[in-house]
Amino acid sequence: MTKFDENRIVYREVVKAGDPWMHEVKAGQYFRIVDLEGNQAVDTLFYNAADQAERYSATDTIREQGKIYLTTGSELMSNRGNKMLTIVDDTCGRHDTIGGACSAESNTVRYAIEKRHMHSCRDSFLMALGSCSCNHGKTMKKEDLSSNINFFMNVPVSPDGHLDFDDGISAPGRYVEMKADMDVLVLVSNCPQLNNPCNGYNPTPVEMIIWE
Repeated sequence: MTKFDENRIVYREVVKAGDPWMHEVKAGQYFRIVDLEGNQAVDTLFYNAADQAERYSATDTIREQGKIYLTTGSELMSNRGNKMLTIVDDTCGRHDTIGGACSAESNTVRYAIEKRHMHSCRDSFLMALGSCSCNHGKTMKKEDLSSNINFFMNVPVSPDGHLDFDDGISAPGRYVEMKADMDVLVLVSNCPQLNNPCNGYNPTPVEMIIWE
């Protein structure tokens, strides 16, 4: 467990339920996501801050660690096989790598046609990318999205490969903490999903903290 020193904080923000968030974390800095009220899924992507063509890869991460869940000690790998961040502390215990981000299309297929226009994580991702000129002065687009991590989200997988979106296993104040191994751009959707229990049917705020 890393020592948390309030005096070393360089950035702190509460992200409202359903909102996107994007920020850079420098190599060597610590990044903590706090589940303020409990059972709030936080869909997250990571990019090399200097070259967004290099980004978090679920495939490489799962292959290298030999398991589908993330927790303390997990190394988050890029599509070029480089270590991007390492999870150094985790009071939740397990985070999803395969459930993906909700979208208009998945809400329609999984739930009902009238759910198509509900706000989704994919919408939040695209809103954040559209306002960011961090890709060498060029706006990032939907082609820059890849498979994401779902921090605090409970997606059990059965022996036959079936997965479910179940009640969360997090609680108020639990957090996951990472140390950046390179300069990374963090893209978050504080999940707005209302159709399954990943947010307890009640999306809530989370806190982002970065410190030296």
